[in-house]
Amino acid sequence: MSAILISWSILISQAAIALAMVLATTRMLRGPRAQDRVLALDALYVCGMLQLVLFGMRTGTVIYFETALIIGILGFVSTVALGKFLMRGEVIE
Repeated sequence: MSAILISWSILISQAAIALAMVLATTRMLRGPRAQDRVLALDALYVCGMLQLVLFGMRTGTVIYFETALIIGILGFVSTVALGKFLMRGEVIE
């Protein structure tokens, strides 16, 4: 009973995060300002990272967790670089 409950809750969580990814993509494409687009991109990579973690929980393999960590690191660095570019107009000083 508990395995079925966990399986269904992971599936429902994946559907909710997929909906959040669609909404973040729409905000990224239609955002009125560049700051909105950067924030939507940030939300999109976090949702993608969570999708990988949930998929790793469903399949029971470790490779998805490592991939989610790499996406998290690259997403953080890209968000910082885009924020610095929007604030100052240059990334490298």
